[in-house]
Amino acid sequence: QVQLVDSGGGLVQAGGSLRLSCTASKRISAYAMGWFRQAPGKEREFVAAINWSGGSTVYADSVKGRFTISRDNAKNTVYLQMNSLKPEDTAVYYCAVRFGGVALTSYDYWGQGTQVTVSS
Repeated sequence: QVQLVDSGGGLVQAGGSLRLSCTASKRISAYAMGWFRQAPGKEREFVAAINWSGGSTVYADSVKGRFTISRDNAKNTVYLQMNSLKPEDTAVYYCAVRFGGVALTSYDYWGQGTQVTVSS
């Protein structure tokens, strides 16, 4: 079992930036990692994913060019740098680990979530 701790959320004005972090309780260097989000009244949606080495990433169209996913395997940590934030980015953000390659679905363990609120 892997425990994931999400952090870095907060309140920011539109156009601002935040960096989310997700630290795992075990080595995650062999696994893909992803970020998802869930806004009030909506289903959880995929945001970004990264393969084990960091050499391959994939993004939702809604965040492409504004968000960057990265990882530091030595620290068992994955990051989500969010720039040019918009009010529609407001959601609880979750990281997740997938015992396999990069994908948009079928993740195995999840963090507890961190709230991101973007004011207009």
